[in-house]
Amino acid sequence: MAEIVIVGAGPAGIAAAGLLAGHGRSVTLIDEGLQAGGQGYRRPAPGLALDMPALMGSEAARYRSLHARFSALRPRLDYRPGTLVWAVEGRTLHLLSAGVATTLPFEVLILATGAMDRVAPFPGWAKPGVFTLGGAQVALKDQGCLIGRRVAFLGSSPLLGLAAQQYRKLGGEVAVIADTTPFRRKFSALPGLLRSPRTLLRGASYLGGALLAGVPLLQGVTPLAAEGGEHVEGLLLRDGRGRERRYACDAIALGYGLKPETQLAELAGAALIFDEDYRLWLPQADAEGRAAPGLYLAGDGMTIGGADAAEASGTVVAAAVLADLGETVLASEVAASHRRLHRLRRFQKSLAAAFAWPVAQIRALPDEVLLCRCENVSLGEVRAAMARELGPAEVNRVKAITRCGMGRCQGRVCGPALQEIVAGAADLPGAAAGRLRAQAPVKPVALSAAGEAP
Repeated sequence: MAEIVIVGAGPAGIAAAGLLAGHGRSVTLIDEGLQAGGQGYRRPAPGLALDMPALMGSEAARYRSLHARFSALRPRLDYRPGTLVWAVEGRTLHLLSAGVATTLPFEVLILATGAMDRVAPFPGWAKPGVFTLGGAQVALKDQGCLIGRRVAFLGSSPLLGLAAQQYRKLGGEVAVIADTTPFRRKFSALPGLLRSPRTLLRGASYLGGALLAGVPLLQGVTPLAAEGGEHVEGLLLRDGRGRERRYACDAIALGYGLKPETQLAELAGAALIFDEDYRLWLPQADAEGRAAPGLYLAGDGMTIGGADAAEASGTVVAAAVLADLGETVLASEVAASHRRLHRLRRFQKSLAAAFAWPVAQIRALPDEVLLCRCENVSLGEVRAAMARELGPAEVNRVKAITRCGMGRCQGRVCGPALQEIVAGAADLPGAAAGRLRAQAPVKPVALSAAGEAP
């Protein structure tokens, strides 16, 4: 049995592994990626000559530091890259690596599973050429590829400006950066954003660079359509003044911030509650990451905080594990991480207000818009099912009747929008609409692995 298992080798997982290994603990670090670093600090594919420090800009020093620390740490770990944790059963993980299904018992489990893109549907969003914002960055960082020659960046996320800057650095043309949140919301959130002035200035610099490059920056837009035939040819918007605008492009990067990957936490026994600020179901843990006996949560997999907060939370959680195992941890090792984590998570609450999830826009979408891409379910089909006599008013019942959320992603993509459609149609608060329950396997696996399902 492994003493301590960490799932996720991003900033949170690496920080936790470093403190635990430094105290002589045996640590198994499981990484779904082929290389450590997580999504934000992703390394290029081996052999790809990509100037990552230049691409990372102001984050270059942190990028180099994280990978240097991991290189020094790796010999002291049982590091397992390219390994998917697809189920948790009691104190046993079900793994898949190179097509081989195995199990791994553990005593202590730290989940540093990170986050994924949160996207909202709009007319034409299933058209080839529409990518998630994170997917656009993965293509860039992992393979040195652009998703298009002329890309529109759409949604509401501080990452829109960063991704657009990275695309421009690699020679791409940015058609527009279109934010659905009105500028007044950002101005109202400014006092809270000043809790992290370095992060605020960094985000402002991304947008300032875009303005200097002549990129149109729009606030308070409503996306009307991804235009084109078999591939994206343009983006149609309504701007904050009600005027329609068209931007020629051959790709769209779409993102509304991030949502924690909570499936494993739920299967491992963590309780989830609905957070009104984020409009998401988040796993619950104490200030040091304890979610259940032997279960600890770190980084963006618990609540969105960004790379700096993830690294701090990894240190805080590792200290809690050591304390629970009866080992004394010096306050000097974790005090600064506690302070930084508290400050940055408060900052993220303000960021969620400045870059808002577009509840009203989602609920106003026409019936013909596709909601669930995996099962080809439209918003109209969901609304029609709910409008029947004794129709469902809870997301899992809607899923059972319409198959929305029943495909390959198991609602990881369409779930947040489904939540808003159900809550809006039933005139319910977000929490009352329920949540799509996690089930194993949390991601698609081969039938050979499914035969090992708990």
